[in-house]
Amino acid sequence: MTFTETPLKGAFLIDLEPHPDERGYFARTYCRKEFEAHGIELSIVQSNLSFNRKAGTLRGIHFQKEPKGESKLVCCTQGAIFYVILDLRPRSSTFGRHFAAKLTAKSHRALFIPGTFANGFQSLVDDTIVEYQMGEYYAAELSSGYRYDDSAFSISWPLPTSVISARDLAWPRFQQ
Repeated sequence: MTFTETPLKGAFLIDLEPHPDERGYFARTYCRKEFEAHGIELSIVQSNLSFNRKAGTLRGIHFQKEPKGESKLVCCTQGAIFYVILDLRPRSSTFGRHFAAKLTAKSHRALFIPGTFANGFQSLVDDTIVEYQMGEYYAAELSSGYRYDDSAFSISWPLPTSVISARDLAWPRFQQ
């Protein structure tokens, strides 16, 4: 695995190293030793899949409040997504800023997101599947979010929004 820190300190793009053979390929998606060597502590406690039927489907911007912030290791196993992370650390020099990356099933790229970040994504093609390996259990009472279209973030989503939940439309705007 090759780790590249994003402009938001603590978040990493991780390029997997597929080992192909006549059957297809094998690639490691997580190794505690390699993650720890990059200062990442991630003990996976839960794994989730998100299926997105239509291109333009938008999920987010979500986060789980402390003390149960959800660290995530995200990859796209089918299709393609535009993934956005948002730094929510008040003392960070990048507080309130976002970083976006395209993750595809073909790119063999994952994204590690610290628990102190918000995140969301938009599917770029129909029938997209996203896998999340979580570092914290989901706690509904700590679940929160911000509007995906808040001008405070200046996120340029690549497609018009085709599908979004009522819950995501109801999140408040970000106030510093």
